[in-house]
Amino acid sequence: MAPPPASEPLENASTVGSDSPTASRGWEGEDGDRTSEELSTGELLEQLRQDRLWLLRQIDSGRWPQWRLDLAALERELDQLLEQAAERCGEA
Repeated sequence: MAPPPASEPLENASTVGSDSPTASRGWEGEDGDRTSEELSTGELLEQLRQDRLWLLRQIDSGRWPQWRLDLAALERELDQLLEQAAERCGEA
């Protein structure tokens, strides 16, 4: 995926992902929440599955139309990667 041309900036960084599943889950360790280093493999895989579903919903709702095909391909690859990781960890 190539970066956007300078004449077409992406949304403001404060709005991109602010409604994503991980935006409020303490990935940065704020307010005493657990950081990603403290998550079990199963919990991390589940968070990544939720993020993949969020991305899929965003794509299906028409967000970022100029990146739709690239994001859809990324979502499919992420799904395959998560399935492989779950199988290898015995969580499938």
